[in-house]
Parts: sequence; structure tokens; C-alpha cells
Amino acid sequence: MPDYANFRQRLDAVLRTLDVKKVSDFLIAEKQWQAGAPADSEFAMWMMIAGSPTLRDLHEQARRWLVSHGHEADAEAVLGRGKESGSGGKQGKKGGQHAGKQSGNQRRSAESQKKQRGSSARSNGRRPEHL
Repeated sequence: MPDYANFRQRLDAVLRTLDVKKVSDFLIAEKQWQAGAPADSEFAMWMMIAGSPTLRDLHEQARRWLVSHGHEADAEAVLGRGKESGSGGKQGKKGGQHAGKQSGNQRRSAESQKKQRGSSARSNGRRPEHL
């Protein structure tokens, strides 16, 4: 894992330059990208910035770029909803960005339980009462 930590530090340093060409050259040199890929390297750069905890000071700038270029859903997926007024600069409500949200596993489990309840009435040969 020390190799990844070193790579991540160097990547964050290059991302901090906000220079798409430097980011692309770095990732190609590190054999993470091939020349000409991805097709939209500027979008990829801003998404990497948005996803980096150590570049938190650039997150709002990344959000603005992403939203202004038609990537609002991507910005929300990575950064969460926009800042609430009076939140002291932290995202989301008290308790953190993900407070009160179900994880993907919890959501799938709840959906699975609903399906099982719905199918049990059908599988026991009885018609549902509302019919």
C-alpha cells in the first residue's frame, strides 16, 4: 500500500495544478491512461479532484465546473448535495454527509424484503385481499 499512497500524493499534487495536460501526461506516464483516453480528460480531472479528500479546498470549484458543464448528477454523486446555508462550510446536515441515508446494502435488503412479502401472498395460492 505504500506505493499507492505515494502515487496518490503525486496525483493530488498534479491535480492541484488544475492543468489538464499535466494531469493527462502524469497518468499516461504512470500507465493509468493511454494517449487519447479518456475522451473528456478535463471532466475526468474535475471528477478526480471532487473525489479526493485531500483536495477538499478545491471541491466547491470542482462542483461549479461540473454543474456548469452539465454534470450536476456526477457532482452530487461524488460531493453530495450543495452546502446548506449556515452549515459552517460543511456539507449536509448535522451528523455528516451521509447521516440518515441508507447504504446500498441496506436499501437492497429492504427492497428484497418487500418483494418477499409481496410474493408470499401469491405463492400461498391466495389472492391478495384488495382484489
